[in-house]
Amino acid sequence: KGHSGKRRDATKRMSAATASGSGSLGSAFISLCARNHRSTSFASVSASPEAAKNRSRVKNFVFARPEGVRAPLSGVSRSKNREDLGIMLRYGHRYGYQPRSSMEPNDSELDESDSGDRVGLLQPRPGGGGGRPDQVDWRVTGFAFLFPAIGGLLFGWDIGTTSGALTSIMDPNTSGVDWYALDSFQQGMVVSTSLAGALLASAAAAVKVGDEFGSKKELQLAALFYGAGAIVQGLAPSLGVLIMGRFTYGLGIGLAMHAAPMYIAETAPPSVRGLLISLKEGFIVGGIMLGYLGSYVIFGQDEGWRSLLSTPAVPAALLMLGMSRLPDSPRWLLQRGRPASEAREALEQVRGKKANRDIVDAEMARMVSSDHHVGGINELFRRENLRPLYIGISVVLFQQITGQPSVLYYAEQVFINAGYDPADGAGVAVILGFFKLLMTGVAVAFVDSAGRRPLLLGGVGIMTLSVLSLAVCSETMASGDVAGTSFTARASVAAIFAYVGAYQVSFGPIAWLLVGEIFPQRVRSAAVGTATLTNFFSNFLVSLYLPTLNENLGTAGTYYLFSVMSVVALSSIYLTVPETKGKTLEEIEESLR
Repeated sequence: KGHSGKRRDATKRMSAATASGSGSLGSAFISLCARNHRSTSFASVSASPEAAKNRSRVKNFVFARPEGVRAPLSGVSRSKNREDLGIMLRYGHRYGYQPRSSMEPNDSELDESDSGDRVGLLQPRPGGGGGRPDQVDWRVTGFAFLFPAIGGLLFGWDIGTTSGALTSIMDPNTSGVDWYALDSFQQGMVVSTSLAGALLASAAAAVKVGDEFGSKKELQLAALFYGAGAIVQGLAPSLGVLIMGRFTYGLGIGLAMHAAPMYIAETAPPSVRGLLISLKEGFIVGGIMLGYLGSYVIFGQDEGWRSLLSTPAVPAALLMLGMSRLPDSPRWLLQRGRPASEAREALEQVRGKKANRDIVDAEMARMVSSDHHVGGINELFRRENLRPLYIGISVVLFQQITGQPSVLYYAEQVFINAGYDPADGAGVAVILGFFKLLMTGVAVAFVDSAGRRPLLLGGVGIMTLSVLSLAVCSETMASGDVAGTSFTARASVAAIFAYVGAYQVSFGPIAWLLVGEIFPQRVRSAAVGTATLTNFFSNFLVSLYLPTLNENLGTAGTYYLFSVMSVVALSSIYLTVPETKGKTLEEIEESLR
């Protein structure tokens, strides 16, 4: 018979097998198509004589594979007729999503060349499927989230304490050192050397450290730098040693901001991944608030800056201890060529006993069948990686160039114009800090239900209107219109709150969420490192040139410029950013090919 005739006969034989006592094949096929949209995995036929005969006939049948779908593993046999690009059914059932009752852990027809680890991945386990379809073991999941998030908390602490520590150092009554009279360049060195360390660490993570060490060990290395930097700063006998301590602490920031979103993204259940990575942003904002509080507590204390700068040594030790109790990312283990059984053990450890076993099985199968090739910086620019690279780089770049630094930079002056007491400048930061924390909670609550795109588009849209309102208000106040000054000043305050709130439900958490989940596994470390480097460097450039922009364009002109950038950002998000809620990392990767 012709090839098409053979296919029709084989299909009839499959139908006959389904209609007979061996109905598990048909039911598994329907379940598979509905859940996984793939045609390469099937349950086994029961052990009746007729079923065994059908199995021997079906195993040589070639099932057409949809265009663009690759064979799950190198061990999967292909048709001898390459024109069909098919996958042999006899191998397909091993790696797909299966009901536990249909597993065949001792299939006598498995090839001897197949890895024992791979064959055993989806073997039935005591207790059946276990758990509701989307049940999360919060005790275990929370533990796997908490310690990476501490890395973000320590970053926020540095932001919140820098100003207070510098004030304490430069006050002759509280400094306790004879080098308290710092000139503007020395002040800049104290403030910016931690950023320089973060830039260097981000570059190192992108090029080598991330792939070589994995996110777990990278976070442990970050904890080491955090702790060492904190101790050196607290004990610094001279300005040079203080700057060295600041740089060392910055190395910890760069490594933690690279590794934390990766570890959380690669270990969190897909149903709550957005919540957890967004909550990490909450830890950063919480660290800023604690830094403000710490600066208030040490105000007026003799050498209070030493205790303020050395405090992170304690949470750094907790970060080191906590990460030592957690496994490596299961995806990183597979990428480094480790046994699939080890990756399975790591995945089960971070999912917990309450997690649904069938969902864990399916996720493990997708992980095993994904591309484990380790790509470097050069591979980022391959055609298939350009779209996720643009998405990841653009969101962290727009995060900085849409006005966020300038809005906060001029916030105190806006509050003063509205009648706020100028003697309590720190109060402005505290008020905005608490509001940022509140709105971050809103993002955490809705990111996995509303989705990433709606929050990004809605938030950036409000940011655009807010910064445009600030531009109009600044222009009105600069014109000398006394009658409208009071109303304009209050409108400016409202615009600042609207901007800050919109930022915290959009760019604040979701930019880093997308960075953690949008990149293919083989280039994720290099890509996240590149995005982190882009974020820190663009932050540095905006902070450096903001005074110059304000001097040349005026406050209103600067706001107008940022409003234009916000429109560009909104257009870019609308055209390029996909919805990723509820998807596994492998599903996101496939959707972007």
